[in-house]
Amino acid sequence: MQTVAAVTMVRDDAFFLDAWLKHYGATLGRRNCYVINHGYGDGVAEMAAGCNIIGIPGDPHQSFDVKRWGLLNGLLVGLRKYYKHVIVGDVDELVIVDPAYGKNLLQYLEDMPEKRVLTPLGLEIIHRVDLEQEAIADHIVGPRRYVRPAPHYSKPCIVSAASKLSRGGHFAQYPKLHTPPELYLFHLKFCDFHHYAAAMDRRNAVTEEVGAEVKEASIGRHWFAEARGEDRAVFDAFADLTLEEDFDLRVIRKRMQRSFRPRGETGFYEFNRPEYTTQYKLPERFIGVI
Repeated sequence: MQTVAAVTMVRDDAFFLDAWLKHYGATLGRRNCYVINHGYGDGVAEMAAGCNIIGIPGDPHQSFDVKRWGLLNGLLVGLRKYYKHVIVGDVDELVIVDPAYGKNLLQYLEDMPEKRVLTPLGLEIIHRVDLEQEAIADHIVGPRRYVRPAPHYSKPCIVSAASKLSRGGHFAQYPKLHTPPELYLFHLKFCDFHHYAAAMDRRNAVTEEVGAEVKEASIGRHWFAEARGEDRAVFDAFADLTLEEDFDLRVIRKRMQRSFRPRGETGFYEFNRPEYTTQYKLPERFIGVI
């Protein structure tokens, strides 16, 4: 049995897909990467050559996220029969192991017991436009060194147990919280101002084509133009976050554990997801990790 598969769905997001392919393709091997090509994009097919590419229709639909996670959960169930662990997430989400641990993601999961769901700690890479003028080239971490805690992206995304993920992948039907101290999920949405603006333009176009209001559609609110705000102001505000002296996130993990509980009668489990007003500078050991 193979050790790890990674699964994502993408439509047009070349910048994020490139980062996803470099990270998971290099670590797991492209034959163990599954890319759902939403809309049969030629660019996605070319970039993901060597991966398992699943083309699906790209027609706009109000229940886009419901359909998407129904498909992802179905693939998760099937792939678990062939892999010990399956990583499921959006194309701008990358799971990494702290380099201080001395193992890459594949080596780490080879030693990880099965029959569990792992929840990496979510960190959002933020582009400090006041400090970081270097463009992103081969690597993201290096030109970008600052992160903020993102509980919304502490997702139960590494699955080796019988489990179902919620829409968005934020919750799992699994009654324990495994959040190893060396595991992180880096969310890339805000890692570069110019790529952020371009991605938001594409997503706003999708929701405009759907023709539904925010409350009517099963699509993330952040895809809608009215919820977007002023792009530059979003990035300027990162400078106002309190910079912590040490890269120590143990308190955040403890808060996750203390608040872990059933999510009503849904069968899913959750923990508190507060809005943090802090940021951290990644230690040098993280440079080049993605």
